[in-house]
Amino acid sequence: MDIRKVKKLIELMQDSDVTEIEIREGEESVRVSRQYRAPAGVHYSAPVASPASAAAVSEESGPGPAKPTGHIVHAPMVGTFYRAPSPGSPPFTETGKRVREGDVLCIIESMKMMNEIRADRSGTIEAVLAENEKPVEFDQPLFTIV
Repeated sequence: MDIRKVKKLIELMQDSDVTEIEIREGEESVRVSRQYRAPAGVHYSAPVASPASAAAVSEESGPGPAKPTGHIVHAPMVGTFYRAPSPGSPPFTETGKRVREGDVLCIIESMKMMNEIRADRSGTIEAVLAENEKPVEFDQPLFTIV
């Protein structure tokens, strides 16, 4: 395969939201992938409830679930959350398992593309906060690492 074509693929990926692409020409193939990085300087904040509505919610619902402690790994995109590489395979990680920075924690399928979500720090998985094979939203907490 012509190296100029590969370079062009990389340039096209840099200019788009595509994180992985595979091209086959006869017996030759090339796969180019990159890890998603949120644009610098973009910050999102949760909606703020008024004090009256917050008090009403807390009175009705009683004590809620405990807030996760430690470092939270958030979903970098919208998609379907998978804990394992395939249905019959063991999960990438479990609660209590030690992980290193860069280890694959899960996969998020978005637009028919499988995106590996990696640990951004070393530690122990305290909790898995998303349900396997269920949709996740952008910035949704997926794991806590302590």
